[in-house]
Amino acid sequence: MLCHLADSFAMALGEREVRPAGTWFSRGILRRLVLHTPLRRPHGRRTRPELDPRRQGTRPVEFERDRSVLIELLRRFADPGARHGRHPTYGALSRAEWQRWGRDHADHHLRQFGL
Repeated sequence: MLCHLADSFAMALGEREVRPAGTWFSRGILRRLVLHTPLRRPHGRRTRPELDPRRQGTRPVEFERDRSVLIELLRRFADPGARHGRHPTYGALSRAEWQRWGRDHADHHLRQFGL
C-alpha cells in the first residue's frame, strides 16, 4: 500500500507518468460523483498498471524507507504551491479536487488495512 500510494501521489504531482484512461463519462459524470459527493470508493477495483506494485509500479523495498518516501510526497502534494498533473481517469482537476482525491484515496487504503 505504501508504494502504491507513493506512486499515486507522484502521479498527482506530475512526476510519474500514467497512461490516460479517461472517457467523457469518467471526466464528467464519474469525476463529479467521486469528487463532489460523500460516496466512498468501492473495494476490489483494479488500479492502473503503472501504480500497481505487482505490475509496473514501485515494488516494496524496506518498510521505513517506503514510508519515508510516501510522507515526503504527501508533504509536497499538500503544499499550497504544489503543481499537479492530470489525473489519468478524471482529467484536469482543480486544487480542491486534487486535495479531495488525495484524502479519499489515502483513506480508502487505510480503511482497507483497518487503520
